[in-house]
Amino acid sequence: MQKVLGLIGGMSWESSAQYYRMINEQVRDALGPMHSARLLLWSFDFADIEALQRAGDWAAATEAMVAVARRLEAAGATALVICTNTMHLMAEEVQAAVGVPLLHIADPVGEAIRARGLTRVGLLGTAFTMEQDFYRVRLAQRHGLEVLVPDADDRAQVHRIIYEELVRGQVHDASRQVYRQVMQRLVEQGAQAIILGCTEIMLLVGDNDAEVPLFDTAALHAQAAAMHLLSPG
Repeated sequence: MQKVLGLIGGMSWESSAQYYRMINEQVRDALGPMHSARLLLWSFDFADIEALQRAGDWAAATEAMVAVARRLEAAGATALVICTNTMHLMAEEVQAAVGVPLLHIADPVGEAIRARGLTRVGLLGTAFTMEQDFYRVRLAQRHGLEVLVPDADDRAQVHRIIYEELVRGQVHDASRQVYRQVMQRLVEQGAQAIILGCTEIMLLVGDNDAEVPLFDTAALHAQAAAMHLLSPG
């Protein structure tokens, strides 16, 4: 019998919908066409979370995330998934507050990159993910990766497109071109691959948009979640 996975989503719902689809597809492919994933989904109103992010009130954001993690555990979740990169800023606090494992998004990404024999990668994401160390340090310490981030102007553009377009379901060719240029500059700095370190970026760019491999964090995280659901024990 499958385990029960608790999804902490809504940040934004655009990417959470992709998680729901991908996890269910992988369970169906593994078990047969009538099967689907046993999931509990908490979906935040992203406007509330975005306001806390913008205000830099990470303490309140952490409190909200911990409260939801505990609710999902109480409802029967045997593991948790935070369906966004940025909110892994408080992953340690969330994990400490519950007795079930939190499947950290950076780990399947790091494992996939190392499996390809790569060690130097570029990171795209929100300004919080690119500029704070919670994500880059985990990739460095646990997976031995050197992580490059865009310069300040490029970081501002990447962040703006995420919050003003992608989380609103807007996908524009002009923004795709901006991302292509940012990725190319990272390649010129020595990046052997690019991490799509915001779960909405998959809506904008794909493998044909860069000359190096792209690692889609949402897809890799969803795959790890499905593997956990299907694992014995």
